[in-house]
Amino acid sequence: MPVPTSPTYITLRNGDQVKVNDHVYCSPTWSIRDGTPYSIARIMEFLPAQGTPTFDSVGKRNEPFTRVRLAWYYRPGDVSDRPVADSRLLLAAIYSEVCDLNQLRAKCHVIHRDKISDLAGWKKRPDRFYFTRLFDPWIRKEFEVIQATSVRNIPDHIREVLTGRYEYVVAEKEIVPDLTDELRLCATCEKWCPPPETVQCDRCKNFFHMACVTPPLLAKPSRGYGWTCAPCSRQHEEEVDSHEVRHPTPVAPKPKSNAPAPRGRGRPRKDRVLAEKEENVEIKHFKMWPFRYFGQYTVAEDTLDPEDFIFPRAATRVGPKYQVNCFPVAGSENNLPPGIEERGTESTIEVLNSVHEMSPEEGASLVFELRTFVFHPVVDAYLFLVAAMETYKSTLTRNEKLKHNIDWLTEAIRRFSAAWQNRRDMATVNMQSPNRLEKWKTEQTRYIDREWSEAEKAAFEDAILNHGAELRPVRDEVGSRTMPEVVRYYGHWKNMKLGEENRRIKAARASGLSMLARPPSRAGSAEEDSSIIAEPTKGNASCGACRTRESDNWWKAPKGLVTNVLCDNCGISWRKYADLNVRPFREETISKHTKGADKREGTPLTGPAAKRARTLSTIQATPPPSVSQQNRCLACYKNGLPGKVLRCRNCSFRAHPGVIGAVVDATSLDQWLCDLCSNEKLQEFSVNYDCLLCPRTRKDPKKKQFHPPADSFLRSCKPTEGQAWVHTLCSVFIPEISYSDATRLRLVEGISTMPPYRWMNKCTLCDQSGGAVVRCSDCPAEYHVSCAWKAGHKFGFEMQPVKASRRDTTTVVDFKDFNGCMVPTVTCKGHPAHRRERFEMCEMNELGETAVQVYCKNYKQAPTANIHGLLRKARRLDQIIQTEDSIDSESTLASSEMHCWSCGTEYSPCFYSFTVKEFMVGDEFGEAWECHNCHMKQIENHQESVNGGNGLNGINGMDGMDGIEPS
Repeated sequence: MPVPTSPTYITLRNGDQVKVNDHVYCSPTWSIRDGTPYSIARIMEFLPAQGTPTFDSVGKRNEPFTRVRLAWYYRPGDVSDRPVADSRLLLAAIYSEVCDLNQLRAKCHVIHRDKISDLAGWKKRPDRFYFTRLFDPWIRKEFEVIQATSVRNIPDHIREVLTGRYEYVVAEKEIVPDLTDELRLCATCEKWCPPPETVQCDRCKNFFHMACVTPPLLAKPSRGYGWTCAPCSRQHEEEVDSHEVRHPTPVAPKPKSNAPAPRGRGRPRKDRVLAEKEENVEIKHFKMWPFRYFGQYTVAEDTLDPEDFIFPRAATRVGPKYQVNCFPVAGSENNLPPGIEERGTESTIEVLNSVHEMSPEEGASLVFELRTFVFHPVVDAYLFLVAAMETYKSTLTRNEKLKHNIDWLTEAIRRFSAAWQNRRDMATVNMQSPNRLEKWKTEQTRYIDREWSEAEKAAFEDAILNHGAELRPVRDEVGSRTMPEVVRYYGHWKNMKLGEENRRIKAARASGLSMLARPPSRAGSAEEDSSIIAEPTKGNASCGACRTRESDNWWKAPKGLVTNVLCDNCGISWRKYADLNVRPFREETISKHTKGADKREGTPLTGPAAKRARTLSTIQATPPPSVSQQNRCLACYKNGLPGKVLRCRNCSFRAHPGVIGAVVDATSLDQWLCDLCSNEKLQEFSVNYDCLLCPRTRKDPKKKQFHPPADSFLRSCKPTEGQAWVHTLCSVFIPEISYSDATRLRLVEGISTMPPYRWMNKCTLCDQSGGAVVRCSDCPAEYHVSCAWKAGHKFGFEMQPVKASRRDTTTVVDFKDFNGCMVPTVTCKGHPAHRRERFEMCEMNELGETAVQVYCKNYKQAPTANIHGLLRKARRLDQIIQTEDSIDSESTLASSEMHCWSCGTEYSPCFYSFTVKEFMVGDEFGEAWECHNCHMKQIENHQESVNGGNGLNGINGMDGMDGIEPS
């Protein structure tokens, strides 16, 4: 088939023209990719609609291009949890996929690091990336990528083929120095020594084949040990036996490597012509790939074969360790065990039809009976059964879909064959029963899958969007179907989607529309305006990254930010570079009439932009080409492998094990159940899953059970000592709560001893009381912990310094590089970030412990050394009773406070007691009180009465009063 020599250019929606081997941004719409950045890929070829030829017999294009084959690049954060500060660094991959042409966003540039003369200047320009390594998604390993011209330690004829076809070579890191060294020849046979089969003498520095030495070496020396050849070893023994000269222990020189030296940062680029040459450098491609694997497990002569695989390889699993012990082959001398039939006979296979036993005469009579005619000279018995099925098809079923179903037709052929073999009439065949009895099963099974419900179809399509073609997690998402049923339905579903695509293409051809006739527009319109917001809402009036309030265009922001919008600069930076901290870029414009041409040599043409404070981002990018199944934690919204982020087998709840106190064996990760799902089976605690620390909510009486949503972190609950439940989040961020086992965050204790103000104050978010509230660390606002989580408030832990005088009475912990008192904080989402050191819940230290684990282990562990749980509960109840008794005694004292018997006042500097008959109790007189004012009046009246009577006694007359004494 002829191929056109001139390159084919395709115009994207933003006006960029791209051709084969150009690099582009590729991504579906914002809603489908769930906020992840663009993927970067290289165009391998343009393709028309599926099923149509690319070129006609003359070599001209006769069909419009609607698809494109892309070779993917990965970002380092997509394949590992290690943070990478360089947002321009990529990982190459020998992995391609066919996508729709309308998913291409814009053009970019990606080249190898060795092709860049000045890396700092390269990274200062927009849409520029580079790579140094290759990631294989199947082996899950990274390899070094070097230029093919730097490989010297191979024969000349192999080197010419390697450098003539490919631009780069992929190899393991430890093999690169051996490949870039000079040509190594065996000192015995004088032939080339491949690195995997070569040993070097430590004394004479000669190379030998492992099979050329005597005796042959079976393996290389272990790391840290050396090897010497026979002449050098004999010479060393003679020197030692002579005792004449004592030679010092030779120090092996550092092996010289011809690998390219690491480059420095360099100066910003001043030569624009050189920059354009590096962008448009010609890269060799052989069968659409610029590199191939030439590492430890490569046979050098296989490189000459153009059909040899270029993918990275691992060690071959050959030997008894990887072989299965099977029964002897049929016909061998070994006798089979009793009860085991020989494989390959009629008793060990199932015959789907018996048409091979039908004679031509029987076939002719069947044709005459069915009144059909066969004009083929050779009588094919299978056509008789097909004719019978076509004759009776209308009587077997009225469902038009079943008449064209492969499973139904295969079962009909088998039943017609069984009817002919049993000499029954063809009209007796019945297809009403969907079950059949297979030879190797004791129970009947369905020969055709039951219809999928609408809920199952919706769950299947949602799982396909999240996991792609990885059907095992899709099966887990659907839940009600087996793996074979999911695989079969995936084939039908994909065929249905291709049919819809073909119908759309035919409709577009009929209307005269083409992908090439679309007018150019702004770069953001390629997303069908689904991620551009005209104006932010009142609550999202600022950018979620840089907090600016002015922007020409507003973009939808990924999850986890303060607001739901990004400004124009941050939105484009996130989509292109997966980084929210990138400064604005602009192209370098060099003109003879500009001031830049008058600058002296060595002066940068563009000054550095003003630096901006870094803001922490909790979102990690995920690639559309699924490398492996990854789960997203509902606490920090970061992806992780199944071992690092647990996923409930029943409800699909996902979280880091250190945040929810889960201790799971590595062999049972797939069988892990969350606490609520585990309680439904074991029934150890209450089935009412309402949190005791949250306000009571109205419930539908028709429902029997009330489960927290599985797509929220509030699904994580912990049992209490009274067999009730509380949210894990509430129990962690309320200081008075403790755990009997802080490692697993259970059982929850101390709810009854919480101060009353936590229950009395109202929540500022839901305006309800009844639950325990916490206060914002930056303002007086108080709210329930669950309400704060739903509102998007920030949760974390602060490290507060502790004075030396208080270190004996304060618990001090070490987390990462900080030392101090760990304090849980809840901050309103509207507050700006402060400079205090604050750690997220899922942040880990060097030991792999999360911040929640470290805090709970040091501050929320109940004293369980010598005190039983019931005794701790009894002591807390005693504290409550003592508190109530003290309150009652204070109220009694307040009700029986002293008051004046005469005027009834309760306020006086002092009170005076005396006995009166009106308060007589039994045989004793009662006690009464008199205020200071009434008491002084009483004294004055008594003096007047005494002076008026005899005028002598004066003050001594006070003795006539009954028992008056100061209080």
